[in-house]
Amino acid sequence: MEQTPHIAILPSPGMGHLIPLVAFAKRLVLHHRFNVDFVVPTDGPPSNSQKAFLEGLPAGMDYVLLPPVDMDDLPEDVRAETRIALTVTRSLPSLRDVFKSLVSTTRLVALVVDLFATDGFDVAIEFNVSPYIFFPSTAMVLSLFLYLPKLDQSVSCEYRDVPDPIQIPGCTPIHGRELLDPVQDRKNDAYKWVLHHAKKYRLAEGIMVNSFKELEAGAIEVLLEEEAGKPPVYPIGPVIQMGSSSGGVDGSECVRWLDDQPRGSVVYISFGSGGTLTHDQLNELALGLEMSEQRFLWVVRSPNDNANANFFDAQSQKDPFDFLPKGFLDRTKGCGLVIPSWAPQAQILSHDSTGGFLTHCGWNSVLESVVYGVPLIAWPLYAEQKMNAVMLTEDIKVALRPKANENGIVGRAEIAKVVKSLMEGEEGKWLRSRMRDLKDAAAKNLSEDGSSTKTLAEVAAKWKNKISVLD
Repeated sequence: MEQTPHIAILPSPGMGHLIPLVAFAKRLVLHHRFNVDFVVPTDGPPSNSQKAFLEGLPAGMDYVLLPPVDMDDLPEDVRAETRIALTVTRSLPSLRDVFKSLVSTTRLVALVVDLFATDGFDVAIEFNVSPYIFFPSTAMVLSLFLYLPKLDQSVSCEYRDVPDPIQIPGCTPIHGRELLDPVQDRKNDAYKWVLHHAKKYRLAEGIMVNSFKELEAGAIEVLLEEEAGKPPVYPIGPVIQMGSSSGGVDGSECVRWLDDQPRGSVVYISFGSGGTLTHDQLNELALGLEMSEQRFLWVVRSPNDNANANFFDAQSQKDPFDFLPKGFLDRTKGCGLVIPSWAPQAQILSHDSTGGFLTHCGWNSVLESVVYGVPLIAWPLYAEQKMNAVMLTEDIKVALRPKANENGIVGRAEIAKVVKSLMEGEEGKWLRSRMRDLKDAAAKNLSEDGSSTKTLAEVAAKWKNKISVLD
């Protein structure tokens, strides 16, 4: 039997979950000499970007795509969270087969799952393998997950109808309507699944959270307190993907364009791997950027008028440029670059010319902007992004948030005002200095003697000790 300690990682479906887990696994392979097997549940053939990403895994990492599970019984309007949870649950027999093989050929010491894959714990416990969670979102959302069973019992109405802000332990009070999407309708299966997983968190032997103390001091302080029945929490962030997963797309045009712009002068606009705007909102954003008279680099996608469009909806095959206002590209040629669908985000955020980031507040994107010290405009779309936006604007204070009108649209004048304020105003200067402090704190946490580095080493040591117990 192979002597190198092995861990298996079970990600929830979706690239946004896979990317931080691979970055986490790289640290285990490089610094702690583990081998890692990704066991990936599917409900159909993997996307080209997922395939390219998995095939590009470095030495010490391997992957198994579990056979696709049948989802034909689900209604068309099923929420993404229900689909994710069921994909994992229906894959458990295949996961069991993979475990049989891994346990007989490797020193398998732990199964690490992410936020919606805790049903995999049943298989880990059956094979005497330690169950752990890698929580790819904020300490604030983790605090909510651990508190949710109690909140569920104490509140009878919808959370958005609670008149006072909800106090999640250690966090800025937040209005119920800003909580993550799947808890907004308690009658929906998506809420029941979130609650189901939240209750299973107690079975973990440890929870690693992708954050660090200077970023979320209050939430992390509470999470680190010992409490009966609560697993130990390990802040190991920021875990971000270094380099780029281009899926074969060349991003050199963006970088060449940035090379020609003045230092700190460009606002970068991207809504992540799955965010789409409505047609009207896309139009207002374009005209707002033009009105702001600031330099911009915009990753544009075709609009989607479905209110819940997100990473599970097939991306439109239409040319996104066809949806931009007439003459927009010509009028902004001197100061703006518009790129369809994808751009090398890490290279853009780390470039000297980039001075701001208009983001959907996905946690991977937020952490990248912290690591590179770029202040934000918060424009949340789905999942837990509204919670992230509240934290970024009210608690950490590194972001501005434009206000929507009575129709839920952020108008061009509001967009122009906020972009100008971030790039040229006093408020923008203050946010930039605050973000520089966090950038330094992130680098310190990831240094050889840093808190996140030591905390991950502590987890790795626990897993290695398990081998001597097995022997």
